[in-house]
Amino acid sequence: MRRIRLIVEYDGTNYSGWQRQINAMSVQEKLENALRRLTRENELSVVGASRTDAGVHAYSQNVHFDTACRIPADKFAFALNTMLPLDIRVRKSFRVKDDFHARFQAKRKQYRYLFYNSPHASAMYRNQTAHVMYKLDEEIMNEEAKAMIGTHDFAPFAASGSEVKDTVRTIYSVSVKRTGDMLEMLVEGNGFLYNMVRILAGTLIGVGTGKIEKGAIARALESGSRLDLGITAPAQGLTLMRIDYDDADEIEDRI
Repeated sequence: MRRIRLIVEYDGTNYSGWQRQINAMSVQEKLENALRRLTRENELSVVGASRTDAGVHAYSQNVHFDTACRIPADKFAFALNTMLPLDIRVRKSFRVKDDFHARFQAKRKQYRYLFYNSPHASAMYRNQTAHVMYKLDEEIMNEEAKAMIGTHDFAPFAASGSEVKDTVRTIYSVSVKRTGDMLEMLVEGNGFLYNMVRILAGTLIGVGTGKIEKGAIARALESGSRLDLGITAPAQGLTLMRIDYDDADEIEDRI
């Protein structure tokens, strides 16, 4: 048996999210089905580092699986890309140590949220951005976002239905940058709660348009109340950009 790691990119528009579900199509199901056909291992399953929600995209989802198939590790990407739909691509495949775990060993994640700030929505970017018709002040948004940085109890940023018991996370950086009508928010942390980045994005929309008073994030962290924050921004603006691990886990693939 070998453990193989995949770097997977996908447009989440047509999927119920990363995780396999009973009554809806997920990215995990598409990937597992392709791998089972390729390896002829009907019980093969994959583990993803991040459980992205319905409509959320990924540029660098990390995945691992175990297989007895003798296909060279670096060839899995080529083979899978002939079997997967065009909105899911394997960017890289390689062998890793047997104890590597894509989810539990992830140390740092980066998410991007895109705002299309124009009176009229974009046809070209409709599946990758949240449309905000009112003028956003990126300087105020950047100032507001600074309150996120550091180690805090982010319980007010957890959507209802979240089952995690520990809501303490560390945020290393948050930035908002404008290029024309497009605003890009990048946030890096050691982990994120369910809908945490989308709630942050929705709060920055409110503060950036003047509909929410500045200092909302600091107030929420102090009060622990979700009511101090803004809306949960739409899923399509969110993309998982990068996942970092402590040590290089790639090893020579001797088959």
